[in-house]
Amino acid sequence: MVDRYATFANSAAGKALVKRLGLPAPTTLRRHSPGDPLVTGPVLVDAAPGGRLAPVVRKLLGEAGVPLRDPVAAAVEAGASERPGRLAALIFDATGATASDQLRTLYDFFHAQARTLLPSGRVIVLGTAPENCAAPREAIAQRALEGLVRSIGKEFGRGSTAQLVYAAPDAPLESTLRFLLSGRSAYVSGQVIRIGSPVSAAPATTRPPAAAPSATGPATETEPAAGAESPVDWEKPLAGKVALVTGAAQGIGAAIARVLARDGARVIALDVPAAGEPLAALANEIRGEALQLDVTATDAPERLAGYLRDRHGRVDVVVHNAGITRDKTLGRMTAEQWDSVLDVNLTSQERINDAILELLPAGGRLIQVSSMNGIAGNRGQANYATSKAGVIGLVQVLAPTLAARGVTVNAVAPGFIETPMTARMPVPLREASRRLNSLSQGGLPIDVAETIAWFAAPGSSGVTGNVVRVCGQSLIGA
Repeated sequence: MVDRYATFANSAAGKALVKRLGLPAPTTLRRHSPGDPLVTGPVLVDAAPGGRLAPVVRKLLGEAGVPLRDPVAAAVEAGASERPGRLAALIFDATGATASDQLRTLYDFFHAQARTLLPSGRVIVLGTAPENCAAPREAIAQRALEGLVRSIGKEFGRGSTAQLVYAAPDAPLESTLRFLLSGRSAYVSGQVIRIGSPVSAAPATTRPPAAAPSATGPATETEPAAGAESPVDWEKPLAGKVALVTGAAQGIGAAIARVLARDGARVIALDVPAAGEPLAALANEIRGEALQLDVTATDAPERLAGYLRDRHGRVDVVVHNAGITRDKTLGRMTAEQWDSVLDVNLTSQERINDAILELLPAGGRLIQVSSMNGIAGNRGQANYATSKAGVIGLVQVLAPTLAARGVTVNAVAPGFIETPMTARMPVPLREASRRLNSLSQGGLPIDVAETIAWFAAPGSSGVTGNVVRVCGQSLIGA
């Protein structure tokens, strides 16, 4: 679906008119393509006195080949030049801020560097989760970071994003840093992400791709020799993994299946029998498997568990994407419209989880697709909003239980995404939905898929219990 306003706004004549009239200015976002560098320029890492994470971040980025700018030289350059050297990202370690008067260090840093970001630049602030702080004043200072980060996301412009990452002392940071710095996070902004201790005992290493399933038994793998761990292949982090994606025939579900396959997974694409033709085409395209199944059928959980057990013996990544809408205001909604939406979007997922979670090994990933409507609600979608809020509840309830088994559970909450469904919206509502976010545009299905791939990555073992909005920092429900 073409966003004609965005196309005009990025033309020579459109840029001048948009600036003169103060209209929304949707910048063309930097999105990931295989082989792209992690960043498009140098990264500046600085810290409040006593910050514990800056040395770790500098080491990780240096090993990843990211050029780092010296903080002292960058501060001098920013203060002395009308056009300071441009940076791809600003990372500030605020874990040393243990009282509100120490937040001045963040002002000093971002005030000096506010004009240095390249288009589609990245801002990341690292902190300590308030509930994990040693003293009340520290907790207050760390909670204050949320207001700063969300304001930066709305101020810096030109496609830039800003995130707050609360990290435990032993949090595995690299997977999350790579996601947030890269073009994969193009439509994610203003988010608060918590990274705890690793929940998986399995090392974050790659495995050879799973063999194609045979008629005589499950797929087999060749495990590396004991003690011979391989470094993570960041282009194929899911090599050797088996991933299930429901509602995969089209739209966001198809994008999820493609991205997980791109990252090396053997993808089982599941959808209803009526979607059999596009489902088969997708499975052939990604060299995966097509499974026709109505997730609301009484025997669906047992049939799915049997399929996974017989063909693969396990499932490493489960993405519950299947969902429907049946929109009416609550007073006009029929019982069938209520029941069908709750059944597909929530109840069936609970029943399927009961049947297949035992097939998720340590290091497994359970990923749910919620919605901004599950956070903010929406007129005419009480059934849909209820189901998607329930999905968030599912994540919160299961996170501690599954962590004990080395399995993570997270959710994405998409905002306005350009799909055939949103293309059918009335034009005024569609245009308003596109512009009511900090990036002044709709997202793409791949933006949701990239966020799910980050959750699914072996290196994301400390990321659990999170609900991340893929909404361009929507003004609704923020």
